[in-house]
Amino acid sequence: MASLLQDRLTTDQDLLLMQEGMLMRKVRSKSWKKLRYFRLQNDGMTVWHARQARSSAKPSFSISDVETVRKGHDSELLRSLAEEFPLEQGFTIVFHGRSSNLDLVANSVEEAQIWMRGLQLLVDLVTSMDEQERLDQWLSDWFQRGDKNQDGRMSFQEVQRLLHLMNVEMDQEYAFSLFQAADTSQSGTLEGEEFVQFYKALTKRAEVQELFESFSADGQKLTLLEFLDFLTEEQKERDCTSDLALELIDRYEPSDSGKLRHVLSLDGFLSYLCSKDGDIFNPACLPVYQDMTQPLSHYFINSSHNTYLVGDQLCGQSSVEGYIRALKRGCRCVEVDVWDGPSGEPIVYHGHTLTSRILFKDVLATVAQYAFQTSDYPVILSLENHCSWEQQQTMAHHLTEILGEQLLSTTLDGLLPTQLPSPEELRRKILVKGKKLETLEEDLEEEEEEEEPEPELEGEEESELVVEPRFGTEPQELSPRSKDKKEKKSRPILCPALSALVVYLKSVSFHSFTHSKENYHFYEMSSFSETKAKRLIKEAGNEFVQHNTWQLSRVYPSGLRTDSSNYNPRELWNAGCQMVAMNMQTAGLEMDICDGLFHQNGSCGYVLKPDFLCDAQSSFHPERPISPFKAQTLLIQVISGQQLPKVDKTKEGSIVDPLVKVQIFGVRPDTTRQETNHVENNGFNPYWGQTLCFRVLVPELTVLRFVVEDYDWKSRNDFIGQYTLPWTCMQQGYRHIHLLSKDGTSLHPASIFVYICIREDLEEVES
Repeated sequence: MASLLQDRLTTDQDLLLMQEGMLMRKVRSKSWKKLRYFRLQNDGMTVWHARQARSSAKPSFSISDVETVRKGHDSELLRSLAEEFPLEQGFTIVFHGRSSNLDLVANSVEEAQIWMRGLQLLVDLVTSMDEQERLDQWLSDWFQRGDKNQDGRMSFQEVQRLLHLMNVEMDQEYAFSLFQAADTSQSGTLEGEEFVQFYKALTKRAEVQELFESFSADGQKLTLLEFLDFLTEEQKERDCTSDLALELIDRYEPSDSGKLRHVLSLDGFLSYLCSKDGDIFNPACLPVYQDMTQPLSHYFINSSHNTYLVGDQLCGQSSVEGYIRALKRGCRCVEVDVWDGPSGEPIVYHGHTLTSRILFKDVLATVAQYAFQTSDYPVILSLENHCSWEQQQTMAHHLTEILGEQLLSTTLDGLLPTQLPSPEELRRKILVKGKKLETLEEDLEEEEEEEEPEPELEGEEESELVVEPRFGTEPQELSPRSKDKKEKKSRPILCPALSALVVYLKSVSFHSFTHSKENYHFYEMSSFSETKAKRLIKEAGNEFVQHNTWQLSRVYPSGLRTDSSNYNPRELWNAGCQMVAMNMQTAGLEMDICDGLFHQNGSCGYVLKPDFLCDAQSSFHPERPISPFKAQTLLIQVISGQQLPKVDKTKEGSIVDPLVKVQIFGVRPDTTRQETNHVENNGFNPYWGQTLCFRVLVPELTVLRFVVEDYDWKSRNDFIGQYTLPWTCMQQGYRHIHLLSKDGTSLHPASIFVYICIREDLEEVES
């Protein structure tokens, strides 16, 4: 079980010093700064901490949970403490998902450098591991956990305890027979390689062996032609050639002799099934594969609501971290609520609430730094401008100075366009969405009018703005009319310098679809509350679809969602709404659907809408869909599960009773769910062998979510893991689904094994 990691742990000077441990200051806030003793464990995969060098330690974090390590200068919190601690001594550990960052301050610059270099080295090693290395590391972790007395070998008693930790309930006699078979040294204990053999016997996949033998003439290997038959008949690989089969054998067959003879062993076959090529998500959909030269209105755009918030909408913390996280996960439209701040500097926060404040210029600096780290396609700044004339001028200055060349401040060629530009044309550009004094035509003609129009500023989300509640009362929604009376006198006038920076995304009020068609231009767009958008879909769904073929629409969550909960974006996407803004800080089903859709196309934040949502004469109605294609039947055989994690890791003796739920989200008639029976006391290798059947009218708008739950007859089932993907990215055949946590992070090696079959209905269906 030796690896590159083990070699580095014994030779790299930084890692050796980290294993000795160091005293550092853990910083949570300006007032919470405590000394803790941090030490890298001998496995090189976990860091523990204690109050002092020799006091009892507990796990702090796992290297596999770390995304990156940042310098102290890049930490919002450490910058605020710069007078107390030199920034060079500080660093930040950033975790995958939504876990809070860990800010640490070392006793010297040199010690900080040791931890920063060492941690980044370990993160890079873990990231670069292939499937087999990841499995070896996973086994090494379990061996460390099972070897209670840390003597490098495991007794049968320790193995029994480990089986419970691994979610396995097994007959004691059978477990002992596997133990004895693996104990080739007959020492009564299992050492490294013997433990690997024990694990292989434990995880023998009877269902995979049966499948392998059904295509293999001798039951020992798959010849090139036999493997080609499997790929064509079962995996439905289109245009599959012997060259592709040969490439896969070369990639997944572990033995050199097998590669030379162009055959695939059972181990190689299993390796293929567990790989990206055997995944349910089609690898062809992972890079940017869609046409990126169509107008912006033809794409779904990954959008964030109140991006600055990392908590709730009333008292939550505002932080530039919200922008970093959103942009790094591929979000392309971020929201900035700007208000007058002290010393003439505009601030960003959720107005009329107790949320904390951050500087507008700090938000822009963060956007400039992170805008194009994940995707080259354009970023949209959705400005909610509540500032005075003077501070609007400061905003305009900051936008041009901080964003520089990245900011789009005029049309692409200086000429009047006839439609919205494409994501391809706008690569690495930041666009401002907001109010504008003039039309684009007037801007380009540079006509000077005798009397400058002075539109009043108004928040686009005003109809559902949460006002400060009196103590002991619920938040109230303010009607537009009553809000008008309250704020009419105090509304500032739009500053021309800021207005000029709005080019293709001019915010306008929505009156009706007819009014928009007769009075508005393609570069003007409206925002809708989720309530209003859903009502319009019911009342005029086809008009909404046609409207969204030429104009952009942004939908935002109800102001009553003070807990930062989310709505289901699929319902709004069905009407062609491009910018469905989500509270990205809140994990759950709705964010799984959003992440599932935008995982395709290079996670670039833009997904091309189906043709019938781009056609200005489209007859499609999301509430009464008539698909231009034939309805399809989906058969999903849920076969087995592998290494499912425990729901409650603190209960050593508890084993999960897993079931699989398949949820379909699409147009209303297609939205449904089915589930398997539960398997008692087996989270390690449960077998279901059940087939679920779904009939879908509009596959192009369908997202599937696979959820594994721990059955509980007394209360609500507990969540174990999930995976969500678009129908259009799903591969047929025998596929593994690699599960993700509630937070969207990998639960490797947890997976479920399924068989997918899609059949086209003979007759076209209307509903």
